[in-house]
Amino acid sequence: MALSLNSALAILKDHGLLRELIGPEGWTLSAQGPSADQDFTSITYDSRQVGPGALLCCKGHFQARFMDGLDQAGLAAYLAEEDFSQRTQAPGLIVSNVRQAMSLLAAEFYGRPQELLKLVGITGTKGKTTTAYYVQALLSQASGGRAALLSSVDNCLDGRTYTESELTTPESLDLFRMMRQAADAGMRYMVMEVSSQAYKVDRVHGLTFDVGAFLNISSDHISPVEHPTFEDYLYCKRQIAYNSRLLVLGADHAYEGLVKEDAAKAGIPITTFALDAGTGPSGTDPGQAATWVAQVDRRNPGVNAFQALRQGHPAGSFTLAMDGLFNGANAAAALAIVDALGVPMSESDLQTLSQVRISGRMERLSAPGIVAYVDYAHNYASTSAVLDFVHDKYGGQPLSITLVTGSAGGKAVDRRKEIVDAAQYRVDRLILTEEDTELASEPAESICQQMMDNVTNPQLDASIIQDRGEAIAEAVRGAQSHPERLDAILVIGKGEERWIKRQGKHVPYEGDDHVLARLLKSGDPQTQQEKASE
Repeated sequence: MALSLNSALAILKDHGLLRELIGPEGWTLSAQGPSADQDFTSITYDSRQVGPGALLCCKGHFQARFMDGLDQAGLAAYLAEEDFSQRTQAPGLIVSNVRQAMSLLAAEFYGRPQELLKLVGITGTKGKTTTAYYVQALLSQASGGRAALLSSVDNCLDGRTYTESELTTPESLDLFRMMRQAADAGMRYMVMEVSSQAYKVDRVHGLTFDVGAFLNISSDHISPVEHPTFEDYLYCKRQIAYNSRLLVLGADHAYEGLVKEDAAKAGIPITTFALDAGTGPSGTDPGQAATWVAQVDRRNPGVNAFQALRQGHPAGSFTLAMDGLFNGANAAAALAIVDALGVPMSESDLQTLSQVRISGRMERLSAPGIVAYVDYAHNYASTSAVLDFVHDKYGGQPLSITLVTGSAGGKAVDRRKEIVDAAQYRVDRLILTEEDTELASEPAESICQQMMDNVTNPQLDASIIQDRGEAIAEAVRGAQSHPERLDAILVIGKGEERWIKRQGKHVPYEGDDHVLARLLKSGDPQTQQEKASE
């Protein structure tokens, strides 16, 4: 791990990012003196973490006042898009794009750990997390546990220890630090989710994936602070084709042809995957041409059983612990990714998929006359997929469906209407409740009311109960009052998170799964999930 002022200047010049170096001796394009070759001791984007020999990256909403006192703390240099020489004696690397520069310098500081790992990057509107877990499980099986994971739920850098993540894709500086930790722990593979924001704000700038995967696309993350339009969202997602050595592509979404053109322009090969042999949005049968297909085993109704086909030939069978046909598509994507890496898979290796469970992902709990699911579904596509599953699995009997949901504040404002649109003619009861909020100017009750304003079905029983635990309790009480039918309760958006963000601050929360388990008196939710998959 070595990065000095001179080596940083060379990297920035090579990539056309350097504007000038500003220091006590004036403005220049080169550094002089012995200190220019001294390695930085640390690199950070948090001014509070600056110590002797540190390089500070001034990204985002960095303010000049943050520089005060940093000379005394030992600041060695700063990286920025503007001049802060009025606040510090440390030299400033002034660049045209600080986020791109930070990514390149972080990679160098941490010894280019990406070259020590086989990298898998997975993007798409839905299914990224589950696919990433499936891929990690298959690669761990093949490598003796040497597969790391970065996901929106958990991160695992040693193949064994899982810790809750903060971002779907970490900031570049954190990303390369975590890669170094994984490489030092003996990992051979790193599987990571790649969000649209990762390309929008250059979190993966300069990174090339050995295999990139584009699962699917539908409208999401449209807001003033994320993507202004669907076109911008799709464009950012498509960048994975230009930053991978091979692309795995879902064969059943409307923009498949455009992404294929991207891959052709980038000069990389494509392998495809699909679920079953159904008709895709284009009116064709994606399963006919897809390299990998997860075909539903109709001989085992009620069991998540699939037959894997590779280029039309049987490659083995497997079952999935997590409910939902859409997880069959995620499994097909995982098989295509591992195959693209050149990792051989026997039929017995496919059984690894049956062991994968993700807390808060299609987690089933039950009581007499009631079945409940906790899931992270948070947009039109994922909400529709969960409802498709419930109607398919339980629709042949008297059934009432209650959906408990909210929508996040401060981002993805389009979800507030789209979740309602996905549900209002497919559920019997809609209970709107709090979810994470960032701003005091946009409280949870305001978001719930916006969602309520989009309810147009006069037959729908819709209400607002702001307290999330009480909203779930009301759903359970309603279900218990009708023993003559089956009631399905779907609680979506938070999964197994043990906190709610209120006005940007994390507040402890029991968790949707624990609330339901307590109310249904069904014991440990993980035990119930295991029983449901038997």
